[in-house]
Amino acid sequence: MGFLDSLKVKLAPAKDKVSDLAQQHGDKIDHGIEKAAKAVDRRTKGKYSDKIESGTDRAKHALDRIAHKGDGGTPPTSPPAA
Repeated sequence: MGFLDSLKVKLAPAKDKVSDLAQQHGDKIDHGIEKAAKAVDRRTKGKYSDKIESGTDRAKHALDRIAHKGDGGTPPTSPPAA
């Protein structure tokens, strides 16, 4: 077994735990992402709004992918276009 294979085996329980937490608290995490995005946008006075929106969309997509691992759902395979 190679190094990466043994690393995957060791990290599998943590990955499952993160997936479970993302499923249970997805709405809270989503709210936190939105709140952080608004704060950053306010601090930068809207100068980077498009980049912040793109990053927010990507973070939400990643959260959806993590939360849907193992539940039989089919999350989108690519981030939404910005």
